[in-house]
Amino acid sequence: MRQKIIMDVDTGIDDSLGLLYLLACDDAEIVGIASTAGNVPARRVAANNLALLDLCRAPAVEVALGADTPLAIPLRTTEDTHGPQGIGYAELPPSPRPLSPRTAARMWVDLVREHPGEIIGLCTGPLTNLALALRIEPQLPLLLKRLVVMGGAFDHPGNTTPTSEWNVHVDPEAWKEVFDAFGAAHAHPRPLVCGLDVTETIEMFPAHLTRLAEVAESLPAQEVSETDPPGSRSKASNPIVRFLTDAVRFYFEFHQQYDQGYLAHMHDPFAAAVALDPTLAVTRPATVDVELTGTLTRGATVADRSGMWGREPNADIVIGTDPAVFFERMIDKVGTFARAVYPPER
Repeated sequence: MRQKIIMDVDTGIDDSLGLLYLLACDDAEIVGIASTAGNVPARRVAANNLALLDLCRAPAVEVALGADTPLAIPLRTTEDTHGPQGIGYAELPPSPRPLSPRTAARMWVDLVREHPGEIIGLCTGPLTNLALALRIEPQLPLLLKRLVVMGGAFDHPGNTTPTSEWNVHVDPEAWKEVFDAFGAAHAHPRPLVCGLDVTETIEMFPAHLTRLAEVAESLPAQEVSETDPPGSRSKASNPIVRFLTDAVRFYFEFHQQYDQGYLAHMHDPFAAAVALDPTLAVTRPATVDVELTGTLTRGATVADRSGMWGREPNADIVIGTDPAVFFERMIDKVGTFARAVYPPER
């Protein structure tokens, strides 16, 4: 049975791989894509989502525009991490597909009301749209099948401030509203949280791209190296492989610039894989809250695992996984999908 999924994304290099992963999975049915401001502004996110659907020759999927700004603070974007368009060095033509006439928050609410208990919510960006949806429909936590989010850092340094992960840093008020709402609703299963402490172990290297291109039967043989001139472009015959290579190369160069190695953390496709198959993750229940007033710690995700606050757990935090199993699955699914969408010439 195909699992219905609402994606809420700020596409974003790794968000785009998460979208590709779900499109490649026969057991996933994307029923809506909410475009949230984060890595780039919301309208750019929406344009990226529509163009990616074109690239993948996907059937019609509703893409809704989210809020332009976070709930309480100005928007901060990160083109230095994801490129001026949010997809690294990749370039995609504008899509003729229309945007949804309804807002992202309204799409969330309408879809979960239409399919109670059937939809998995997957959020790989700031939670602005979901927080706004909760204000419209407080019962949303009980209408979802489950919520899976990528964000936060638990017993681990942040990647935006010393204590804050990017998605939370952009709109900490929204994250707090979401955790509070799901806790108050006693949602079961609890939201599943993929934080930096695990997603930074999901390290993509050039060899992963080479293997994916081989599965796609894309030519010439795909090789990406840290010795390549910065900004080199792929000549891959398969358009999906070419897109991935140009997008991820930018991400490799960004991580290398910050002394993390010629690699890329695949936060969002990991969360997408966990949304479809939670057995990929080892989890631990906790009560999660978000710091809003700390002078040095605003945006920190704080987890009470021992019941010190006297509050029931409101999340299951991912505390472990096997990255090799994830990459094997991703390479097989996305590579096979790329070959099916663009069959090699014989």
